Amino acid sequence: MRTRVRGWRWRPNPLRRRSHVVEAWTALVVTVLLVVGAPLAGVAAGSWAHATARAEAAEQRAGLHRVGAVLVADAPASVPTSQGDRQPTYAVKARWTDPREGTRTGLARVPAGTRSGESAQVWLDARGRSVDPPPTSDAIWQHALAFGACATAGAVAAVLAGNLLVRRITLRHRLAEWEREWARTGPEWGRRRA
Repeated sequence: MRTRVRGWRWRPNPLRRRSHVVEAWTALVVTVLLVVGAPLAGVAAGSWAHATARAEAAEQRAGLHRVGAVLVADAPASVPTSQGDRQPTYAVKARWTDPREGTRTGLARVPAGTRSGESAQVWLDARGRSVDPPPTSDAIWQHALAFGACATAGAVAAVLAGNLLVRRITLRHRLAEWEREWARTGPEWGRRRA
């Protein structure tokens, strides 16, 4: 029969070594860091990434303006996707009127299946060139969540690696303690039996 005594590393007893106390405190610290620290690191990193991405998107929007355009060519036909109703977008030739430069032709990003003659929105930079639209709020949130999840995973990996390192060091110290004690007590055992 095996009997488990809970918390034996915390209570004074003759079998407890310093390495056992270090392991007990390490287990407590690791638990707190995994339950509280890693999620907090993820939330902090995610909120920082969200604020940064929002600021960058606002800066991009300030330097861009949107104009209405008419498609000159057809976009490729819609295809079945695993994403449900969301269709991919394609760069298709479109014509628009720029207040400074008159009628221009360039590329506009439109959903699959859009036909020639239909209207679309084109984002232009300060020089009047067609550019990709600034990130949407959904894209910003996805970026922030991915960054926060990666930060949480990184924090968990760092805590577990630290735990592994501490356990290896304490095991090495414990084995060295046992060797020293056996070197001191081993010869006495041999003399008594002989």
